[in-house]
Amino acid sequence: MDIERLRKIIAYSEMNRDKVLANIKEFRAYAGMSSDEDVRNALQIVRAVLKRKGFLVFEIPVDTEEIGAMCYKSGGMGYIMINSSLPKVNVNFAICHEACHAFYQEQDSDFRSKAELMDGYSYEHEREYAANLFAGMFLMPEANFRYMYEFFRKESEGNEWDTILRLMNYYQMPYMAVLIRCYELGLPEANYVPEAFLQADREAVRRRFMELWLDEAILLPDYRDDFFCLERMVEELGREYILGSYINERTLSIVLRNMKALYHEIKGA
Repeated sequence: MDIERLRKIIAYSEMNRDKVLANIKEFRAYAGMSSDEDVRNALQIVRAVLKRKGFLVFEIPVDTEEIGAMCYKSGGMGYIMINSSLPKVNVNFAICHEACHAFYQEQDSDFRSKAELMDGYSYEHEREYAANLFAGMFLMPEANFRYMYEFFRKESEGNEWDTILRLMNYYQMPYMAVLIRCYELGLPEANYVPEAFLQADREAVRRRFMELWLDEAILLPDYRDDFFCLERMVEELGREYILGSYINERTLSIVLRNMKALYHEIKGA
């Protein structure tokens, strides 16, 4: 990421903060969460909330790092597929990014979207800006984030990069998402972003995680695969529809066969 792109992100955040914060408060109330509660297991919390909204959430290890998640809705039903081939930190961010699409963007029409999260942030058009802002603010709530920033800055003896990595470890968030959140809130003493911060790559982050005794596992994918649970669910529903004479055996067989073919295509197996 270059400095101009970062400035554009910060400017968008400043202009839209209040609107997105109102959405987050509504989402938290719907989920039964307190206004500034930490979200340590985003998938567990958000999956249940999205289910009530008519969205099925599942993980599949997709054969590309270009896609963090995909969201689709038609009528009253929808799904969100999370790419478990990405590091855990990216998966956490992706599910909340897509929750914003599901709750607040084009809810009454068909839509698809993707969250490209190699670096934690993708900016192609305004609704992606909004979804990323929503995810960052929801997963790193301001009051809590300010407190933990000061806590880890003291532990890091003022080293700004180490502070960012400790925050990344604590919130289990992508590096760039944490960096942006720090500068959105004006936390670094100098309003200056070193070029090295913007150009840090995964290997540099991983090495420093090791040196700081942080949890390297969050930088790796877990390759969770929910397809077989999904397949079983469709088959069980299909059996119910057959008993009700809504479909026949042939239709169910075609659906299951097509599902499996698509699964192998996107997984690259």
